[in-house]
Amino acid sequence: MALSAKLVMRQGQSMVMTPQLLQAIKLLQLPNIELAAYIENELERNPLLERAEDFNPSEPGNEPSALFEGPTPPEGEADWASQELETDVAGLAQNLGTELGNAFESDRAPAPAEFCAPPEGHGLSATSWSGVASGGSDGLTPDLEAYAAAQISLGDHLARQAAIVLADPADMMIARALIDALDEAGYLTGSLGDLADRLGAPLARLETVLARLQQLEPTGVFARNLAECLSLQLIERNRFDPAMQALVANLPLLAKRDHAALRRLCGVDDEDLADMIAEIRRLEPKPGRPFGAPPEQLATADVFVALAPDNSWRIELNNEALPRVLVNESYAANVKRGRTSEADRLFLTTNLQNANWLTKSLEQRARTILKVASEIVRRQDGFFLEGVVGLRPLNLKTVADAIGMHESTVSRVTSNKYIHTPRGLFEMKYFFSTSIASNGVGEAHSAESVRFKIKQMIDAEDPSDVLSDDVIVARLKVADIVIARRTVAKYRDSLRIPSSVDRRREKMAPPVAAGSFRNSLTL
Repeated sequence: MALSAKLVMRQGQSMVMTPQLLQAIKLLQLPNIELAAYIENELERNPLLERAEDFNPSEPGNEPSALFEGPTPPEGEADWASQELETDVAGLAQNLGTELGNAFESDRAPAPAEFCAPPEGHGLSATSWSGVASGGSDGLTPDLEAYAAAQISLGDHLARQAAIVLADPADMMIARALIDALDEAGYLTGSLGDLADRLGAPLARLETVLARLQQLEPTGVFARNLAECLSLQLIERNRFDPAMQALVANLPLLAKRDHAALRRLCGVDDEDLADMIAEIRRLEPKPGRPFGAPPEQLATADVFVALAPDNSWRIELNNEALPRVLVNESYAANVKRGRTSEADRLFLTTNLQNANWLTKSLEQRARTILKVASEIVRRQDGFFLEGVVGLRPLNLKTVADAIGMHESTVSRVTSNKYIHTPRGLFEMKYFFSTSIASNGVGEAHSAESVRFKIKQMIDAEDPSDVLSDDVIVARLKVADIVIARRTVAKYRDSLRIPSSVDRRREKMAPPVAAGSFRNSLTL
């Protein structure tokens, strides 16, 4: 049988992910901060895109837009900007009917006693004091506000101190490597042995340099664990006696409030143990915290939900968080009319298409967010009226089917998007929770509302009658909520609530020592 090549036409359907479609999907899931950064990059790259607030209709090539036109003065009234303003002092006083000092208190000439002579060797300029005599000033003043606002990093702070205590360049190189190995809390990460192999230095020398660095400020840096961090601070305070050493060596017992075991290990009575615990609680478990990480960006609401006069819910987009860009088509037309090469025409055409698609994608993004938010509010109206206990089970597919979109689209819309409600600011994902079956024929319960009820039970429990997980299961069953014991334990752990044994030990402990151990000690 001979093989031959031939052309065959077939009709079929396939989905092609064009660059424009990929861009629209990407914009849909971006939070406000990242979207603003993306728009900034597009504004720099595409000459046909402009910010709405920067658009000037009076510039050549820009057609005036009704969006930017100001209100027209009433008939018979001239525009104030075209009037000739009175600048003569006597004329102003006559028009006002009083002296300028009475009308404008800040412009009143000060009395001689109100003048203050500048310090010796300093000149007084029209805006500020200068640090040199008036005759030698070059007109430039230091930006003291920027200098004071500059935040020094933990690494720079330690490097300056290390340069003072270490004279050998090799030791300084080791110190720099150890500083780079610190985390944000000031703890030394990684192994000294691995670092020694990487630097080609003896392990003993690294340990010697580390011991010197552990004496730097803030006290506790370069510790390899919490116990070492607390020990360094106690040594500096001259409080690291044998009893305190035993307490630091048994921090897990302290976290569980097992005071009986701690008294036995430390060889102290209740009063001494309470003093030691109070001393531990005054220490800083994360010495690098004051320098900290870069400040976190505050969440910005994408949608506002408010109660309307007719007791319905009014849902609005946050216009302040929506980027507004315009396509300057007039500029593109003017350039095309000139003498341009084929490459220039292709460049303009491509950028015009991209600009138009971007504006359409932003508009589609806003409409989709509003549609999804409206459906969430409609289905979770109980939350806005009753709080967390009013949350209902909800999943992405339910919302997607209701608004006629794909489940993946709803997932992208609700990621890193926030709703501002009368009860606070919540992420859209918060309103989606799994279903907990009821005991009878009633509606299912939201997992978040069940978690809230468990917290309410534990907060209201009697110190002499601490609720176990089995008791909580039984009480929830009475409230028409069917839940397993392991689920109660999982929800309790997610709320960072200790077990019934630990809670009973904490509540029965002496008042001074019963204060909850600082959560930040758990690294």
